[in-house]
Amino acid sequence: MQSDNQADNQNTTNRQVLLVKRPQGTPTLDDFKVVDAEVPTPGDGEMLIQTLYLSVDPGMRSMMEEGKSHTTAFELNKPLTGRSVGRVVESNLKDFAEGDYVYERLGWQHYSVSDGSQAQKVDPDVAPLSTYLGMVGVPGFCGYFGMLDIGKPEKGQTVVVSGAAGAVGMTAGQIAKMQGCRVVGTAGSQEKIDYLRDELGFDDVINYKTAKDLKQALSDACPDGIDVYFDNVGGEITQAAMALINYHARIVVCGQTSQYNDASSDNGAIAPQLLIKNSAMMKGFVVYDYQDRNDEAIEHLGQWIKQGKLHYKENVVDGLDNAPQAFIDLFSGKSFGKQLVRVVKNDQ
Repeated sequence: MQSDNQADNQNTTNRQVLLVKRPQGTPTLDDFKVVDAEVPTPGDGEMLIQTLYLSVDPGMRSMMEEGKSHTTAFELNKPLTGRSVGRVVESNLKDFAEGDYVYERLGWQHYSVSDGSQAQKVDPDVAPLSTYLGMVGVPGFCGYFGMLDIGKPEKGQTVVVSGAAGAVGMTAGQIAKMQGCRVVGTAGSQEKIDYLRDELGFDDVINYKTAKDLKQALSDACPDGIDVYFDNVGGEITQAAMALINYHARIVVCGQTSQYNDASSDNGAIAPQLLIKNSAMMKGFVVYDYQDRNDEAIEHLGQWIKQGKLHYKENVVDGLDNAPQAFIDLFSGKSFGKQLVRVVKNDQ
């Protein structure tokens, strides 16, 4: 079945989103520019990929500043890059054929040339194409490895997940529930709170935007203290959670969305003496630390989805032109679930 836009081919223009300024604080639309370019031609040992879905991730913010990321910073006046799912439209590679679906880090553009060294085939019959950027992709991996390898939740313990309505938070919280834990999340709207509690089974959810005293709200929700804190946000929520950690607590630092746009912040309110006093462990990680175990994560996450134990939500924005605004919305709490841009309306 051919989608509405599947007739597009390499004879069309190549729409691109460029980073034209390094953001000062929260990014604005002026930091980006949408342009049209020629569609590239794949050479020997290359293939041409049409982008179907783009992943929009908070961690991209640090890549917009030179020298402040664990990966290479974005270049100015060139397309941003991000995790993507696309379709091969032309191939000069023996391992990839026209029509194959692939996952790779590609430019924010309609078409990209790849040598295939970083591309992975994905099967829409195993999982919807979009989920390879969410629950069975990097966000799912973060929740899986962060919670199980670092958090190590045990039955009856209390687990708190900040940013619980994001793709990582949803995954981490549901995995903790599978381990028999009491799970408390934080979110910024009643819609998100209702979903986390009623659909995903969180035991309690705190609205961090309306709570007058976050520490007291967390204390009320966690009468036995906090054994595992899975941090996606940082800032005031983390300060409140750290004050309630138990002996031998584990603090998993996965993201710091409240801090990404504040160049002056070092989140120094986390007092080392709290770790000493409670013999607690605090560890940060990036998903690439576990890349040799991705197949393990895909197997377990896929099984849990099929068994109905793991649910997911996607916030899909249509059109490459809307990618900058979708990224900006990550920092205002507007996104709900995995934030994606559907570049081409596909039949999958």
